[in-house]
Amino acid sequence: MDEDAPPDPTPEAPTQPKDPNAARESHKVQKALQEQRRAAKPHSSLLADAKRVWSLARAKTIPTAERQKHIQDLMNVIRGKVKDIVFKHDASRIVQTVVKYGGQKERDEIASELKGKYKELAQNKYSKFLVTKLIRLCPTHRPDMLLEFQSHVLRLLLHREASSVLADTFELYANAYERTLLLRDFYGKETALFSFTSGSAEDKEKAKKGLSGVLAGVDNERRKRVLGALKTNLVTIFNNSDKGAVTHAIVHRALWEYMVALNDLPEEAEREKLRREVFETCQDVLAEMVHTKDGSRVVREFIAQGSAKDRKQILKVLKPHVERMCLDDEAQLVLFTALDVIDDTKLVSKSLVAEMTGPAEKLYVSPQGRRSLFYLLVPRTRRHFTPAQIASLAETDEIRSKTSKKSVEVREDEVRKAASEALLSWVEENGASAIREPGGSLVVTEIMLFADGDKTAASRALLQAISSTYPSEDVSTPHPIDLPHTSRLYKTLLQGGHFSHASKSVEPVPGWDAGVFAAEFVQLVGEDVGVGMCVCGDGNGAFVVAELCEALMRETGREDARKQVKKWFAKKGKEVEASSAKGKKLLSEKIAAL
Repeated sequence: MDEDAPPDPTPEAPTQPKDPNAARESHKVQKALQEQRRAAKPHSSLLADAKRVWSLARAKTIPTAERQKHIQDLMNVIRGKVKDIVFKHDASRIVQTVVKYGGQKERDEIASELKGKYKELAQNKYSKFLVTKLIRLCPTHRPDMLLEFQSHVLRLLLHREASSVLADTFELYANAYERTLLLRDFYGKETALFSFTSGSAEDKEKAKKGLSGVLAGVDNERRKRVLGALKTNLVTIFNNSDKGAVTHAIVHRALWEYMVALNDLPEEAEREKLRREVFETCQDVLAEMVHTKDGSRVVREFIAQGSAKDRKQILKVLKPHVERMCLDDEAQLVLFTALDVIDDTKLVSKSLVAEMTGPAEKLYVSPQGRRSLFYLLVPRTRRHFTPAQIASLAETDEIRSKTSKKSVEVREDEVRKAASEALLSWVEENGASAIREPGGSLVVTEIMLFADGDKTAASRALLQAISSTYPSEDVSTPHPIDLPHTSRLYKTLLQGGHFSHASKSVEPVPGWDAGVFAAEFVQLVGEDVGVGMCVCGDGNGAFVVAELCEALMRETGREDARKQVKKWFAKKGKEVEASSAKGKKLLSEKIAAL
């Protein structure tokens, strides 16, 4: 026998037939054990009764009266025991249902029962949602709830569960006084000893002022101690950026208060030293602050006050987020301030302008995105920016005059030139579709009027968009001239600029040649469409063609085009008068004057 040969396989034992009832019996045993364990837990019968009523109360499709009856029954079951059961994940949902569907009486009763437990509840994975609901729906109990967080705010902000509770409370639900209760911990233990929370109405008004109220009338040494404590606490937050607290508005408010308070220190060298220290601590997380009012203001202050090296570092941090920032009301102000104050326009062009013009197709569809594009061409114009936005941007102008060397006009001109090529290319490629949208027509108008460079290709793209047969053969897609915002675009381009209500006249734009555009209009749109948009259908092109005639008369050297348009309408006078066009009278006058 070969020694290397494998041994004979062991014959398998015959398989026993499975007992069909074994699995069922095993499940019964497991269920019985589970019931025993559940019954052994404290408040097991209470929870069983509560869950039975809860299943009825939380049903989605029941009448309000029936739901209120179940809520009352549920409240009767848990009354006096809320504090004992609320930390259990299933029981927490039961209490949340009462808070959600119950009346103010039930909510206040639950809020009272939980008094003294809010800090602990906020740190629980399940009950934190209940705390947020009670803070939102029980305003009379809110100050007492927030007082339970005092001396623990920083720890809670860095806590995985509690952080969102404090953030939502500060940003969404708290009033001015209640916010100061949360901010007080940032100012240090010394400030906590002189709390205004139980004082008179006058003290509460003082407390609403935040850090400025705390520092009002104090001596310089105490001011330094409070600012030192605030800085230490802010550094703790920034050094634990992975905890997520750096994104919260409460942290941004504390940081902005610190920045403002530094300006009241008597020595400039000390102010600059402290500002630089806090900047170096948070410079890598600035992109996580720009979405709030205070956070945006802090970053704008850093840009305005910073050196060329600081500004370069800030742009490096912000660059990956520029597109999202363009679409945010507060974050975009940071971009605008960077455009306003940074002298190195080559760096700005690469880090900001290119990142803003690249996604123009996504930006023009929203008001925020359009403002971002407008700021590259016509910053702070009242046509597109509100007085409040302009005033907010102007807050850094005084600092800019000290920290930036270039004049405002030179910097704006360089930014506009950096943005123009990409924006004109976008009009050439996407202008025909963009002008069909009200917002898109606004953006295209400003690009054509104010961008620098050769606009021939972009002009041709816009004129070819209206050279199709009028009226449109497809009822679902009207001719561009039949869209009020689109026809207004062509009128504005033909008149050479925007109409000013202040001067009651058109303000001509040096970088735009309306005469060239009018001559191209005649060549590309042609007689059939040019006359058709005045006498066919609704005749919505009458005002546009009237403006065309005016442009040809106003600009010298356009005799050939003027004669051509006059020839278009030589035998169409009666058709114009008989048309339903609203501008037929004005059009007839302009044709007669050609």
